[in-house]
Amino acid sequence: MAGLRELAAADLVAILEDKEFGFAVDITLTDPDGNVQNLQGFSNDITQIIDPETGQIVSGRLATATLPLSSIILAGVPEGIADASKKPWLVAFNDILGQSYVFKVARGNPDRALGEIFLVLELYTP
Repeated sequence: MAGLRELAAADLVAILEDKEFGFAVDITLTDPDGNVQNLQGFSNDITQIIDPETGQIVSGRLATATLPLSSIILAGVPEGIADASKKPWLVAFNDILGQSYVFKVARGNPDRALGEIFLVLELYTP
């Protein structure tokens, strides 16, 4: 019999990967070695953010993706790579109009209790 924590983790995977009845979208994850994995998860790309210093709404860009850790088979957990001479983790997904965007991972925040990773993204230009 599974405990509540295991049940919550299983439910999270089902929610993140439900394209038919949920909000899941196709997301491509590429590790720094160029290995590609096609996943499903949540994506977000908004242009209004709150300035943490003033509390005011400002124009900017905040893109994120949430993926189940159990579905990522690439080596390692996606993370930001500050060294510009190294290849970053890349995330690609389409917006609601079908326009494709490629982002680099600025920060990876894994939740190992539930088994997800929340990725903060930056627009990527090679």
